[in-house]
Amino acid sequence: MTSDKPTSDKPKHTTTDAGIPVTSDEHSLTIGPNGPILLNDHYLIEQMANFNRERIPERQPHAKGGGGFGRFEVTHDVSQYTKAAVFQPGTVTETLMRFSTVAGERGSPDTWRDPRGFSIKFYTTEGNFDMVGNNTPVFFVRDPMKFQHFIRSQKRRADTNLRDHDMQWDFWTLSPESAHQVAWLMGDRGIPKTWRHMNGYSSHTYMWINAEGERFWVKYHFKTDQGIDFLTQEEADKMAGTDADYHTRDLYHALKNGDHPSWTLKVQIMPFDEAKTYRYNPFDLTKVWPHADYPLIEVGKLMLDRNPTDYHTEIEQAAFEPNNMVPGTGLSPDKMLLARGFSYSDAHRARLGVNYRQIPVNSPKSPVHSYSKDGAMRMHNVTDPVYAPNSKGGPSADAERYPIDNTWEVSGDFVRTAYTLRRDDDDWGQAHTLVREVMDDAQRDRLVSNVIGHLSDGVTDPVLERAFEYWRNIDQEVGDRIAQGVKGG
Repeated sequence: MTSDKPTSDKPKHTTTDAGIPVTSDEHSLTIGPNGPILLNDHYLIEQMANFNRERIPERQPHAKGGGGFGRFEVTHDVSQYTKAAVFQPGTVTETLMRFSTVAGERGSPDTWRDPRGFSIKFYTTEGNFDMVGNNTPVFFVRDPMKFQHFIRSQKRRADTNLRDHDMQWDFWTLSPESAHQVAWLMGDRGIPKTWRHMNGYSSHTYMWINAEGERFWVKYHFKTDQGIDFLTQEEADKMAGTDADYHTRDLYHALKNGDHPSWTLKVQIMPFDEAKTYRYNPFDLTKVWPHADYPLIEVGKLMLDRNPTDYHTEIEQAAFEPNNMVPGTGLSPDKMLLARGFSYSDAHRARLGVNYRQIPVNSPKSPVHSYSKDGAMRMHNVTDPVYAPNSKGGPSADAERYPIDNTWEVSGDFVRTAYTLRRDDDDWGQAHTLVREVMDDAQRDRLVSNVIGHLSDGVTDPVLERAFEYWRNIDQEVGDRIAQGVKGG
């Protein structure tokens, strides 16, 4: 009697996807050695058919990226602010992280000047908690109506199929709320040296709720323990031409070699009622909360320690969604965040199918008692009863244990209009502070050089003149230097 178990002397035999042994890995079934291929060569057809269907739609945006697995450990007590199990003292939670560029396609260089996605899935005891952030604390727009247009302006023209700086600056200069993020983008942090050398931010304001039902507003800051580092434009351009997968390669080898990157999670906490009168709109995605007003509070340590074993199933099929809010957490009146609560899940259903949460990397570690059923590629069996309410022993919602407590009061008519301005709200002030007070002279010089190079590459009037005015609105001296550099060049 022989065993089919592989041994050192007997390697695993090839099978079809149905587990049937295969005769040859190299030759099709033909009539004679020189004859035609037969239609009943089901293994050849399986191989060709699978190959034709290997690619799934790439993300729109954030198509190019990489990631790994790790854990998050709470090292400080923030239970006075949230009852979420994942943030209770001493809790250790398995995590998945994905880093990405925004505008590029799956094959684009890792070192283009672009914001970086910084997404985390926490496999908590209360379900999956997703933090879908960037490496910048702000964003280009504050209303989701403009988001699609912004992304299109950063991608490719319809006529040439080329990226185009003219349309990028056309959008930015007609959208002054973009100034703060553009100042970040054109500075050193627009091209991080590696994913390990950049911070991650929630950017949005979220809600925390404690065990007594008190509500707080919160911003998340994941501070790199490796230190901030960057590539110059010249270094990034050279790397884009020699190793388009530089950041992906760096993370893979770091994890493989035991050089595990980590980030310290700190949060800013705003008492619930202070949001009503704070000098900036605390839900405006183009603004930060100055640390002097709301200092950072340490929470815990996030570490990556394992590479994926299959990039397609574990990274390409990973689905992060801001609406995955566990008890003790919630969204906020941020218009962009509320829209993302719908759009991300919708994108995953379109890209991966309605049962994307049953793909192993997206499945929670906690039990699922859902009334969802059927649909393409469903993996888990459904049991009766398949409806609610029922008297047949099916799951039932528990409002006493899990009340609706992550809410806020609103009133008013249906309107299409901008946020109500607060005392210090404007589009240029925080961008000016970043350029003039946060950046030192060397950083400011590199910013000016980066912008001059960007504007000198295909930006035409009247967009060019608007760009000079845009930068003068941020900082007069910087704007003048940029205009002189472009015109003099």
